[in-house]
Amino acid sequence: MTSLNYKTDLPVLAQCDVLVIGGGSAGSAAAIAAARQGASVVLVERYGFLGGTGVMVLDTFYGFYTPGQTEKKVVGGIPDDVIAGLSAHNVLIKRPNTYGAGAGLTYDPEVLKVVWDKLAHDAGVKVLFHSYFIDLLRDGSQLKGVLVGTPKGPQAIMATTIIDASGDATVAARAGAPFEDSGALGIAQSLTTTFKMINVDMAAAKAFPKQAMWDLMAAKSDSYNLPRKEGSAHITPHDGVMVTNMTRVGGVDGTDVQQLSAAEREGRLQALEYARFLVDNVPGYEKSVLGGLAIQIGVRETRRIKGEYWLTREDVLAARQFDDAIAQCGAPIEEHHAGGNTRWEYVPDSGTYGIPYRCLLPQDVDGMLVAGRCLSASHDAHASVRSIGQCLAMGQAAGVAAALSTSMGVAPRTLPATLIRERLADMGAVL
Repeated sequence: MTSLNYKTDLPVLAQCDVLVIGGGSAGSAAAIAAARQGASVVLVERYGFLGGTGVMVLDTFYGFYTPGQTEKKVVGGIPDDVIAGLSAHNVLIKRPNTYGAGAGLTYDPEVLKVVWDKLAHDAGVKVLFHSYFIDLLRDGSQLKGVLVGTPKGPQAIMATTIIDASGDATVAARAGAPFEDSGALGIAQSLTTTFKMINVDMAAAKAFPKQAMWDLMAAKSDSYNLPRKEGSAHITPHDGVMVTNMTRVGGVDGTDVQQLSAAEREGRLQALEYARFLVDNVPGYEKSVLGGLAIQIGVRETRRIKGEYWLTREDVLAARQFDDAIAQCGAPIEEHHAGGNTRWEYVPDSGTYGIPYRCLLPQDVDGMLVAGRCLSASHDAHASVRSIGQCLAMGQAAGVAAALSTSMGVAPRTLPATLIRERLADMGAVL
């Protein structure tokens, strides 16, 4: 694809070794990891806070632990620093997952914003809030930086290495990297607007079995518009507050702004309907009220790049390991299709599989890595590897690789995986 010549007359906002686009879990971890490796780092984030889905939609980190009777922790390093920050504010609880997908770490999203602020600041990351990617700057085929939108208009950021942590592979796609477009193919997982209920009688709500709630959803289908006849409401660090994952908006291309806008409206309507159902029917919710909606609808899947390796369903279910693994995952395949239930397939024997470094390397593009849910993976493999725990781990690896490639003056794809793994191990990553 064509992009702007880097010798633009636009003002230069910043220059850096490593530029990260997207300040979600993957992007924040990437920026911090690169800075801790000695790189100068700029992090571009369109909202006024870091944390992405982990702040705007969810209040729980999944993917830290394997499911099953013998629990195993599978991520470490910067993810541990995030957890420590939340624990220091006494807003973290560990709880079992509804469907047996491994324990979740539930927190206060407002405090998570502050935790990310401190970690990024202490690492020396230059964070640019209220800015967003517009286009790439090139010198021929070589990437030189990006054009970003700001309240003062378009400005340039020059960088040696770019990490696409946009979630949608927006930067990689613009660079000409091949990808699979889940939305265009009609296979993208459904979207969810989470919401919280306040003034809940916690004892009564926790005593009511989830299966009984699901049975009520099915029985009351003529009285309520409930596309998903399952879902969960879970405890939080605050008494009387429950957070839900119930709504389901299917058949949406999350990169199509018109479809995404319609999905936002539909998700909010569904949230009110599920809240009405809870108040009318479920013990503990009789006096509760809707206490807030997700800042935006939760998008599970859009573009997935075609990288130097394509992670598959077979890799997941065979618990396959790789010489260039930069992270581990034990999460099940969790496919939220457009129907009323969810498809689950588990890694045998509570095992784990490796996430290859090659999955972070887009084909046909030099000077760029991806991190997070836009990694190189099939639809089924992605349904396992997209958990926030793994996004944190992938971001950490991408940041280390970007810093190393910049300091060594080589392309990310030519870096020895052994060197990346050594640095990650020194940081406390689980490999």
